[in-house]
Amino acid sequence: MQPQAYQPEQWRDLYVMLGTSAAALIGLLFVATSLHLDDVVRNPVYHTRAYNQTRYLVLLLVEAVFVLVPQPPVAFGIEVVLLNALGLSLPLSNIYSFVYKNKAAAVPGGWVIGRALRYVVAFAVGMVGGAMIAAGLGWGIYLVTAGHVLLLVAVIDNAWSIMVGVGRKA
Repeated sequence: MQPQAYQPEQWRDLYVMLGTSAAALIGLLFVATSLHLDDVVRNPVYHTRAYNQTRYLVLLLVEAVFVLVPQPPVAFGIEVVLLNALGLSLPLSNIYSFVYKNKAAAVPGGWVIGRALRYVVAFAVGMVGGAMIAAGLGWGIYLVTAGHVLLLVAVIDNAWSIMVGVGRKA
């Protein structure tokens, strides 16, 4: 008999911590952005990145809520797939905008694509994990968690680079 890894009660503490981390980072991003609001608003690259980081953090918070809500695994898996598909549309949109509309002309292309690909990978891993849970493969929660943590690390790295970049101009 194959072990069932999706046992929400065993993941509760981890996702309480991950959800709290996302919520705290949303607040910190708001404070840091507001301290340099003029610089962030004037620079379209920083403005877009700060806005996107906030959206990614909200998606992480919502995913943590989905894990913590008592519900059947199939419902949870579908929610995770849909949430990660929504998240995946954000970096894909950024790649499209850069490649076809060249909105971020001030930033080297490889840098923009490389940053976006980190998010693409994180959301794709989360989608696969959600699909596995919906299909009855409970160990998909490990992929959901891996995608969640990858996204959190990417957001922290990107938020740090925004603050360092804005700080240099100040």
